[in-house]
Amino acid sequence: MSVAWIEETEAPTALNTAKIERETHKLEKRLCRQVGQAIMDYNMIEEGDRVMVCMSGGKDSYGMLDILLKMQQRAPISFSIVAVNLDQKQPGFPEHILPEYLKSMGVEFHIENQDTYSIVKRNIPEGKTMCSLCSRLRRGILYKVARELKCNKLALGHHRDDMLQTFFLNMFFGGKLKGMPPKLTSDNGEFIVIRPLAYVAEKDLIRWAAHRQFPIIPCSLCGSQENLQRVQASKMLKEWEKQYPGRAETMFTALQNVVPSHLMDAKLHDFKNLKTTGVPDDNGDKAFDEEEFPPAQSVDLPGVQVIQIG
Repeated sequence: MSVAWIEETEAPTALNTAKIERETHKLEKRLCRQVGQAIMDYNMIEEGDRVMVCMSGGKDSYGMLDILLKMQQRAPISFSIVAVNLDQKQPGFPEHILPEYLKSMGVEFHIENQDTYSIVKRNIPEGKTMCSLCSRLRRGILYKVARELKCNKLALGHHRDDMLQTFFLNMFFGGKLKGMPPKLTSDNGEFIVIRPLAYVAEKDLIRWAAHRQFPIIPCSLCGSQENLQRVQASKMLKEWEKQYPGRAETMFTALQNVVPSHLMDAKLHDFKNLKTTGVPDDNGDKAFDEEEFPPAQSVDLPGVQVIQIG
């Protein structure tokens, strides 16, 4: 059964087949709606854009390309897509898989061959995190390829959970309230980088990948680094979501509802020159929006317990 996320105990009866089809149709509609909404909310793709879809061979980039191709057919504007994979010459990398898949899809594509694997292994001591150097090398190469292919937009396959993980990583380890934006200017100022999967949950991409039977290619550079801080953040978020369903969605919504006057960054809010106005302010000295909390309960956070009183 291709849809591996249906309970394994369910026999493949006609009733279950109909259920699978309904759930798959709902999933496809949700993915297209969420990607379309993100594109509109942040004006990610415009008339005449040439979008370079960065393909890693993982479920996220496959899903992104798949949904963008569907959106391309339905969109009221005209834009082109070229799929690009950076073959980093990792030992055992099945270099035939992506070209064969992209040819079967009839998609314009380009495979860039650069031995960044050797550079990373040569410069990063065994047991140390490779992501930072690997990411910098990939970024520079992808900018060069985008220039050669005359692309003005670069689409990356980061999803909602990646963005939440990044927010917590920056807070816990970087001392910053900083996340992973859905749209930004590239480091060199030459391109616009977009994340069309910004509103999409990872679990939906896992389900879609199983349904579409994407030929997933694991990353031998970072895929086995179980002690990465990002892996730990991912586990934390999954535990929270398991214990309190809906928490991930609430936290993601919070990233879109920032109140600078109730933080502590003097660059974003002029605390020094704050003066009385004589006008009542509902948000004045209210740190918690109590009316939006659920009924009295205790909420467990790592090392902290917050209890609602009254």
